[in-house]
Amino acid sequence: MAAALDDLDRNILAILQEDCSLPLDEIARRVGASKTPVWNRIRKMKAAGVIKAEVAILDPEALGFESCFFVLIRTSQHDADWLARFLKAVQERPEVLEAHRLAGDIDYILKVRVENARAYDAFYRALIKEVSIFNVTSTLSMEEIKNTTALPLR
Repeated sequence: MAAALDDLDRNILAILQEDCSLPLDEIARRVGASKTPVWNRIRKMKAAGVIKAEVAILDPEALGFESCFFVLIRTSQHDADWLARFLKAVQERPEVLEAHRLAGDIDYILKVRVENARAYDAFYRALIKEVSIFNVTSTLSMEEIKNTTALPLR
């Protein structure tokens, strides 16, 4: 269920999505409010789970993670034991940045960030060693056109 937010909350969140390290004074100035009400709203949105975390977003290429693969997975097994092993394998692999269960012909999609094709092959071999997969299609992203963590706060 979506949290009830007013325009001030949305403005605060929009600023925090851009740079959560801004001083409270600057956030308050930008939204046209005083510090205490802005601080109280931020605190309440954290408590309500609207703000999940404050993190630093790193540049993968600057750290040597030049390859991004999208991994499409189809499985012929849908039992609880297979699912538990698959979830454990995916959650324990730091290369997996995102994992989604899908509707349609493909069961799961993973976003995997690694140094190169050799590193992806090592990831793939480790994954299929941990869990049986019916079909895997891996696609290398040639160019990242858009990447954001900012939600559209309308």
